[in-house]
Order: sequence, then structure tokens, then C-alpha cells
Amino acid sequence: MGPSILDATYSPALIFILGALLIPAFKGRAKQGYLLLLPVIAFISLINTPDGNHWVFSLLDYPLVLGRVDALSRVFGYIFVLIAFIALIFAIQVKDDLQHVTGLLYAGGALGVTFAGDLFSLYIFWELMAVASTFLILARRTKRAQAAAYRYILVHVFGGLCLLAGIVLKISETGTTTFGAMQLDSLSSWLLFVGIAVNAAIPPLHPWLQDAYPEATPTGSVFLSAFTTKSAVYVMARTFAGAEVLIWLGAFMTIFPVFYAEIENDIRRVLSYSLMNQVGFMMCGIGIGTQLALNGAVSHAFCHILYKALLFMSAGAVLHVTGKIKCTEIGGLYKTMPLTCLFCIVGAASISAFPLFSGFVSKSMIISAAGNEHIVLAWLMLQFASAGVIAHAGIKVPFFTFFGHDSGIRAKEPPLNMLVAMGIAAFLCVFIGVYPQPLYAILPFPVEAARYVPYSGQHVVGQLQLLLFGIFAFFLLLRAGYYPSEVRAMNLDVDWFYRKGGAGFYRLMDKSLNGLNRICNLIFAEDLPRNIARFAKNGATRLTLMVLLPVRAIAGADKSQLDDMKKKVYLAFETGSFPLGISAAFATLALIIIYLIR
Repeated sequence: MGPSILDATYSPALIFILGALLIPAFKGRAKQGYLLLLPVIAFISLINTPDGNHWVFSLLDYPLVLGRVDALSRVFGYIFVLIAFIALIFAIQVKDDLQHVTGLLYAGGALGVTFAGDLFSLYIFWELMAVASTFLILARRTKRAQAAAYRYILVHVFGGLCLLAGIVLKISETGTTTFGAMQLDSLSSWLLFVGIAVNAAIPPLHPWLQDAYPEATPTGSVFLSAFTTKSAVYVMARTFAGAEVLIWLGAFMTIFPVFYAEIENDIRRVLSYSLMNQVGFMMCGIGIGTQLALNGAVSHAFCHILYKALLFMSAGAVLHVTGKIKCTEIGGLYKTMPLTCLFCIVGAASISAFPLFSGFVSKSMIISAAGNEHIVLAWLMLQFASAGVIAHAGIKVPFFTFFGHDSGIRAKEPPLNMLVAMGIAAFLCVFIGVYPQPLYAILPFPVEAARYVPYSGQHVVGQLQLLLFGIFAFFLLLRAGYYPSEVRAMNLDVDWFYRKGGAGFYRLMDKSLNGLNRICNLIFAEDLPRNIARFAKNGATRLTLMVLLPVRAIAGADKSQLDDMKKKVYLAFETGSFPLGISAAFATLALIIIYLIR
């Protein structure tokens, strides 16, 4: 007998991808049970899979390794399967196969990227993620969603082409498709870096994120918040750990979105900017490259997926029951949505890194690593960004959504499945914050080796001081009237340059290249064929007359004789009775001209 489903190992990516294709075959509760069964099977398979290479195939004499399992890929695999399960619970009552199918394909692509052991497999799953996530945005079926999805896929096609070009050059340089650590010392590695940076939303390649995520469906935004940027974090940690440029790109990335998040009116756009901010912490940790910093980046990615999904679920629940998501349109919802409010507060406390919540036990590892390596400027930037997180995500999101001004909306709690999904994520945020040892046990490096203790007096007191200062500053600015007011407006980001620049570039190319095309079409497609046809009809006649008429004129022929000769020559060519020798002479002349041209 073969292995049972409980002890066999299968590719988690293929479980999701192939399972997604069968979703339309199920109906009702059978479909709901089937959706939840897929991540359970994938999780069991992942637990039973030992470290090493698995599910290896061959393509054009190159190996396709679909299962490179080690400490780094395993921790990302666990969280991707877990968040897929939670997101499916949140979306279980959605009667839209498009969202279910593309959501699972998207999760399968992320898992494929995580366990890819070669560059070909990496690229295949990378592009699958881009295509599937585009349909999650389109699933909202609005004009804004369609426009955002169009821009989204164009940006990711650019990133994918950079990745592909880097892969081709890397294979030509090394002769191998192995996917592993690299140095930023060649064109191929820089192209790979840019391709990954696009998915990581590293500025200035970031506007696709806050442009697209808020336009997705409530359930689609939960999937989107989990996979694209975090799979890029994994790939960056796998390939460019210790690259100094990531320290400064990451540090800048933690600060840059804070200012935009403070003035945003759309709650999901606020969360999108705060997502960039948190990925910046991870990039900075990868750039530092020490064991403590990499553990911090990986654990922060794990925790971030949970609390960011929780925040997007709470915002999605509000959008689901009220149809509104802007700060100027909602408020006072704590009265009729107390559970959703509570879950949102848990997510806000986690992202703010309050002690006893998950963000505290992961973010402080990165900040401590920067301090241990004496990278003072980066340490100060991370501290400043931490205070900014408290203001825009820790306070602004729950305050303006559930408190603030009373909008008069008396919406009920969302359906039970949404509450259950938020409850699971909230529980895990608290559990990891209180008892981080299970998370630390699956990190790539032993936490004890770095002698890191999250709940030391220094960490707790320092973080509480930062938190209290941020809270005090928020309410002081609010009461004094200096806090940026929430207005109905669209804030311009660097995407303004390529949106306007793209339109201008299109008009320039239309005037120049299409103008040149029209001229070439007129000359070579219209005038030249017309003239050749005219010459083919009576050109030989005209050449004959050009030779004979001057000769006859010199010989003393008058005008009537010359006119008579013209008529005879035209008649001879039209009736085909012209002397063969002259025709042969023209043919010979044509051959000489062709030979000279060659």
C-alpha cells in the first residue's frame, strides 16, 4: 500500500494550484469544506517533509526543484499556509469562484516561490503570483479596480522582465540555475535585485501597492497583504542578505510612508502605506545580515502577515457591512461592532509593538541588531519610524474607524466566518507576543546564540516610553487642531511621474514614430508602388523615346515626324511588336544595374 495522506509528502504549491482548478466543480457546503481542506493537507505535507530537495523534475537538461526545504523556507511556508487558511475562512461565504480560484493560485504561487530551488521555478511561480493577484483586484468589478489592476500588472510585468533578464544573464555567467546567495557585483545580480525590489515595494518602485490594494475586494485585500511583499522579503533574504544598500533603502522605507499615511483618508490606503513601512524594517534587517537581524526580519515577516491581515480584515468587515471605508464617512462604529473594534485594536497594538503583542517580540530584534552593529543613523531612523507607526496605524486606524466623530451609521457585526477569521488572527497576535518561544524555535538561527531576550527591562521600558510619547503627541496635535484633517482628496505619490510621464511619452511617440510611419507608408506603400506600376506600364516606351527622339531631332526630323514616331513606338509596345533586340537591351541594362547595386 502507498503512503496515506497523513504521512505522504506533496508539494504545498501544487496542492493549492491544482486544488484551485477544481473549485468550480463543488457547490454549497461541499465547496466550503473543500476550500478549508486544501491548506490543511498542505500544512500536513509540509510538516512531514524533511529538509533537503524534493519534487525535482527536469526541463531542457536543467533541474526544476520545487521543494528546497530548509529552516528559512520552512518558516515562510508555515505562515503562508496558515494565512491562506485564515483568509479562506474570512472569504468562505463569498459566492464568487473567481476570488476563490485566484486566491488559491496566488497562495500557491507564493509557496512555489518559497520552496523553489532553481531560478526557472522561481520565475514561473513569480509570474503566477503576478497574474493571479491581478484578478483579485479585478474581482471588485469597478472602473477604479480595473484601472488599478491594469497599472498593477504593467508594473509587475516590468519587474518580471528584470527578473527574467537577470536569470538569463546569471545562467550564462555561471552555467547553473541554482537559486541562492549572490553579491551585487554584476549586471545580472542588479537586474535580479530590481525585479525583487518591485515586489517588495521599495521606493521609488512602490506606488503599485497603495494604488491597487485598496481597490480589491474586502477578501482580496487580505490575500494581497500577505503574499507579494513577503515572498519578496523571503527571496531578498535568500539572495542578498548582508547587502549594505538594503540597510539604507529599508531605513528610508520605514520613514517615507509615515507622512502619507498620516494624511490619507481611505483606511485601506493608510494600511497599505503602513505595510510598506513594516517591510522597510524587514529589508533593513536583511541588509544588516547578522543572525540576529535575519531572525528579526523573518520573525517580523511572520508576525506582520498575521497582524496586517487582521487589520485588513477589520477594515474589510467595515467595508462589507457599511459600504464605506473613508475616515470622513465612518466613525462611532464601536457601539454596534464591538468585536470587530476589539480585533482591530489587537492588530493596531501588534503593529505598534506594544509589549505582550507579536510586533514587540519581532521588531525589537531588528532594532537591537542595528544597535549591536553600531549603525547609529539606521537605529535612529528605525526608532523614529516606530513612533510614526503608533500615530498612523496604532491610533489613527482604530480611532477614526470606530471612534472619532459619530457618523450615525449603526451597522451590525459582519458574518460569523469573518469574526472567526479575525478571532484566530487576533489570538495568534497575542499568543506570540506573550509566548514567543514557538516562533523563535522555527527561525533560521538559534535565538539563544544571540543572547536576545525580548522582555528585558531595557526593551520594555524603552518601548513603552516610545509608545506613550507617540500617543501623547497624537492626542496633543488632535486637541490643538494641528493634526492633519481628514479631507476628501487624492494624495499624489511618485506614481504621478510615470502616470503623467507615460501619457506624455505616448503622445511624443505617437507624433514622432507614428508620423514617421505615415510618411513611410505614403512613400513606400502608396507612391512608390504607384510609380513602379506606372513605369511597368509605359516606362520602356518613355526610355526608348528619350533615346530616339534626340537622335531623330538631330537628324532633321520636323515636329510632325517626331509625333508620328511617338505614336508608332507606343503602338509597338502595346501590341508587343517592338524589335526583340531593344527589349533585350533594356533587360541587359536592368541586370547590369542590379549587379552594380549588389
